[in-house]
Amino acid sequence: MAREFSHDADQHRYTLRVDGAMASAVDYVVNENTISFTHTFTDPKKRGQGLAGEIVTYAVDDVEATTSYRVVPMCWYVGRWFDRHPERADLLTR
Repeated sequence: MAREFSHDADQHRYTLRVDGAMASAVDYVVNENTISFTHTFTDPKKRGQGLAGEIVTYAVDDVEATTSYRVVPMCWYVGRWFDRHPERADLLTR
């Protein structure tokens, strides 16, 4: 399965395509020095494969590498992702 990650800044969305089809996405809103992840979606046919975790990891890595934003996990899934990755908690307070 070919995976393709992308960031569409105009649409405020990170996406993961599997074999060319959109499989998972995370939406966000930027407000001053914060980025709020507001919604995570995975194609119902592809759930249970860890794809949401992959796209959230990609998005968080991108935010950390390219911005100084503080992350606000407004989506329950992103909040749970941070619970499972306490080593990334500094992004919640920077």
